[in-house]
Amino acid sequence: MTIIYIYGLISVLVVSLVSLIGIFTLSLREEILKKYVFVFISLAVGALLGDAFIHLIPEAFENSLNIILTSILVITGVLIFFILEKFLHWHHHGEDVNEEHVHPVGKLILFSDGVHNFIDGVIIGASFLINIPVGIATTIAVILHEIPQEIGDFAVLLHAGYTKARALWLNFLSAVLSIVGLLTIFILNQNQEVIVFYLLPIAAGGFIYVAVADLIPELQKTKKGWYSIIQIITVIIGVGLMLMLTLLE
Repeated sequence: MTIIYIYGLISVLVVSLVSLIGIFTLSLREEILKKYVFVFISLAVGALLGDAFIHLIPEAFENSLNIILTSILVITGVLIFFILEKFLHWHHHGEDVNEEHVHPVGKLILFSDGVHNFIDGVIIGASFLINIPVGIATTIAVILHEIPQEIGDFAVLLHAGYTKARALWLNFLSAVLSIVGLLTIFILNQNQEVIVFYLLPIAAGGFIYVAVADLIPELQKTKKGWYSIIQIITVIIGVGLMLMLTLLE
């Protein structure tokens, strides 16, 4: 069991460090970043859908005592993330901010991102409690989906009036909440069957929602032929990464 805790802690630390991706973006000109960020988004779509349908949902059904209830929990996960986005206004990729409301928007992004990161930590912890390969697959999916989100969040924080150093620091503090989520789920490990039965399908529904409702619409904004081909190939690569990890199980 100790090895699971170690793997889980390392995973959320890596996910937290992804928040510092903004350091990399500082070296890129804005037009170059906007031109190629779709590659990260495409990878995230494939990884999230691959993890949901290849790892999380099959594991949930395998451990299910009621298939109908498990299916409803997947839908519940979609609805939970829909509600969170409605009321917390998650901004995965950044958007123009009204100058009259720059600071409130910046704080809202930090708050909503913190909630999101807490949930990521819970999802990663629950996945490692199933087995290590599933935990690794989920961690990779979270990382690939965090990269475009963190780039977008960092850009919005800068636009909201934060200095580069402060934006990086606040973004990192928000990301550290994934560790809190991990520790929470490990403390609740006394009833692993409940975690498997309830949390995994909900997590899968959340991943499906993020991929379909948030990321794919971003890809649809690109109409250029070659860009579309690259998007499709990169999505397939993301799914392929999740498929390859089944070989470890």
